[in-house]
Amino acid sequence: MGREKILITGGAGYIGSHVAWAAVDRGQDIVVVDNLSTGREANIPPGAEFIKGDVKDQALMTRVLSDPEITSVMHFAGRIIVPESFKDPIGYYQENTLSTVSLLGAMVETGTKTILFSSTAAVYKPTEGHHLVSEDDPVAPLSPYGQSKLMSETIIGDAAKAHGLNAVALRYFNVAGADPEGRTGQSGAETTHLLRVAVQTAIGLREKMTVFGTDYPTPDGTCMRDFIHVSDLAAAHILGVDHIQQRSGQMTLNCGYGRGSSVMDMIHAVEEVIGGSLNIEYGARREGDAPVMIADPSRIREALDWSPRHDNLREMASTAISWERRLLG
Repeated sequence: MGREKILITGGAGYIGSHVAWAAVDRGQDIVVVDNLSTGREANIPPGAEFIKGDVKDQALMTRVLSDPEITSVMHFAGRIIVPESFKDPIGYYQENTLSTVSLLGAMVETGTKTILFSSTAAVYKPTEGHHLVSEDDPVAPLSPYGQSKLMSETIIGDAAKAHGLNAVALRYFNVAGADPEGRTGQSGAETTHLLRVAVQTAIGLREKMTVFGTDYPTPDGTCMRDFIHVSDLAAAHILGVDHIQQRSGQMTLNCGYGRGSSVMDMIHAVEEVIGGSLNIEYGARREGDAPVMIADPSRIREALDWSPRHDNLREMASTAISWERRLLG
């Protein structure tokens, strides 16, 4: 057997491609499977093995995982837009939950034992005030998107118990920014991510942006979130898969900084970087949005010895702006 490889599903997408680059940066061999429905092949690191295909295709995933050098899977493939999930819940369960079932079936068939799952804080029940959300807090998703991810976590847990898999679920809070070296970033044609919408407004790709809800019980009336730079998130993934390979078992970890910033805080960070004001309109609350969602990151810091390096809104805004301008050529 040669060097061990990691399979990254959805590795041409926003978060998956950052993790792919982080893996390659440390000398890791990777295989990327992506159907390019929202990702770009150009986001995949040079030298990575790329297979265009759908994770729901269990026969394909079985063939891919039949490579004995692939010892671990990082599973990112899926759909992530909360408002869209209300309009197309069946599509979300197909793309998020059923794809996980197919992948697990292929893992069991080929004897692949380690999986890291890309999950979300959207599984949690909204909290009152500024309570930090821990991994042991109640789950009660507000959207089909969150429900599809929670179902996937449950299925992974059951499969892990039945088949001796090692599994870690990383629950993201609000991911933002782009690779500081400009190698990858958010590239999908459609986006509802706050920072990208603000950036596109800032550089003239959108005439204006809408802030959904200004009457939340927060200091400025807009939702509060725990924004995490995507490069810090990618580093957590590398540490996470290393940890679960060495110690076996199952674990769930929150990925956040433990500090809340409002929608307007992020908008102001973009305005500071560009030195101007954004054209903003204020709308009604959006279905599926919790007033406040801030991580308790104690467990991930302790378990993985994870230390963020990009913990500020201005850097998130600056890297996102640089990437969006790069996409324009």
